[in-house]
Amino acid sequence: MTPGPTGSAASTPILHVDMDAFYASVATRDRPDLQDVPVIVGGGHRGVVLSANYLARGHGVRSGMPGSEARRLCPRAVTLAPDFAAFSTVSRAVMETFRRVTPQVEVVSLDEAFLDVRGSVRRLGPPTAIAEQLRSRIHDEQGITCSVGIAASLSVAKLASRRAKPDGVLVLPPDRVAAYLEPLDVGELYGVGASTRATLRGLGLETVGDVVRTPLAVLQHHLGPGLGAQLRVLASGADRREVVARNAAGFGVGEPDRSMGAQETFGRDSADRGVVLRQLLRLAARVTHRMRAADKVGRTVAITVRYADFRTITRSRTLPEPTDVTQEVYRTAVGLFDAVGVSRERLRLVGVRVEGLVPRDGVHHQHVLGEPDHGWADADRAVDRALDRFGPAVVGPASLLCQDQRARRSFAR
Repeated sequence: MTPGPTGSAASTPILHVDMDAFYASVATRDRPDLQDVPVIVGGGHRGVVLSANYLARGHGVRSGMPGSEARRLCPRAVTLAPDFAAFSTVSRAVMETFRRVTPQVEVVSLDEAFLDVRGSVRRLGPPTAIAEQLRSRIHDEQGITCSVGIAASLSVAKLASRRAKPDGVLVLPPDRVAAYLEPLDVGELYGVGASTRATLRGLGLETVGDVVRTPLAVLQHHLGPGLGAQLRVLASGADRREVVARNAAGFGVGEPDRSMGAQETFGRDSADRGVVLRQLLRLAARVTHRMRAADKVGRTVAITVRYADFRTITRSRTLPEPTDVTQEVYRTAVGLFDAVGVSRERLRLVGVRVEGLVPRDGVHHQHVLGEPDHGWADADRAVDRALDRFGPAVVGPASLLCQDQRARRSFAR
C-alpha cells in the first residue's frame, strides 16, 4: 500500500505493528508447497479456526469460525495443526526487534504491539523509515510480513495498520485524520465491538461522521457516560493515551518476561567461526545489559542457529547458578555453538537467550573455592553506567566497537 504523506516524529510518533495472518504465516513459512494454496490453522474435527492465510480469507474463512464451515467455504484448503511453541518463539523474537528500536513497546498480543518512537528518530530516522526498517528486519529474520500504521494516537495507528494490510505502511497525520475517519463504518473504530456497533446503528449512526455530529449528551444517554465520552474521543481521532511499556501478559516495564534474548541476521551468510563468535558476544552483551537494567539473573542460556536454507536449531544449557555476567553467558553460548558442530555450513542468523529469570536480590552467589574472580560483574556495571550516560557507541568489547558502528549503519539502511 502506498503510504500517506510522511509525518514528523512530533506529529506521528506512534506505530502499531501487526503481523499479517500471523499463525498461518508462521505455520507455512518453511513450506514452499503451501505458499500458493489456501491454508487454515486449527479447525480440525469440531474445533474452530485459529487463523487462515489470505487465500483462504478470500473464500470467506475467518478466525473463530467452526472448522466445518471453513471447509465448506474453502474445500481446497490445507488444514494445519497449530504449533504454539513456534508461535511463541517467533513472537518473542519480533518483540525483541521492537525493543531494539525503542523501550516504549506495549505488547497487545503475540502478533501486535504499539511503539512510541519519538526517542528513536535521531538514531534511526523518521517514523516511516523506522517502520520500513522493522518490516525488512522481521521479514528477513522471521520469514513473515507485517503491516504498520503510523499516527499521533494509538487508536488511529491501530486503524491505519488494519487498512495497510497486507504487508504495507499507512501514515495518518493529524490534519488528515478527520476526513479519513468520517466515512468509515462505526465498527472500524478501535474498541467498538459488535454490541456497541449494533446499538449505534439502531440509533441511525452508521458512520464515524454520524457519531461526531451527534451531541455528546445523546451518546451518553444511550451508551452510558463513560462509553459515550470515549466513543466521541475515538471518533474525533483525539485519543491521547500514552504507550505503556509492557508485555503480552500485562506486566509493567519493571516486570519483564521470564526470558530475555536477542538475535541478529548476518549481512551476508557466513561460515566464518570468528564472525559468528563476535556476533554471539555482541548478543550476550545486549541481553545481559537488559537483564541488569531489570535487576534479573537467569540460569539457562540458549542459542538459536539458522542456516542459509532456513533450517533452525536451538540448544540450551543450565548453569549451576543464576548469572547476569556477560562473559559467563558468552562462554556458555560459545560452548553450545561448538557443540552444534556446524562445520563449514553457512549461517544466516544466530541468537542468544537467557531463560528462567528471577530477581537478582533473591539470589545469593556462593563463591566456589579456587574459582578465579576476574571482576567481570564489576566491569559489566561500569560499562552499563557508561552506556546509560553516553550511548552504545562509547564502550564495549574491543573486538566489537568497529563492528557495532557498521551494524548500526546497516540497520539504518
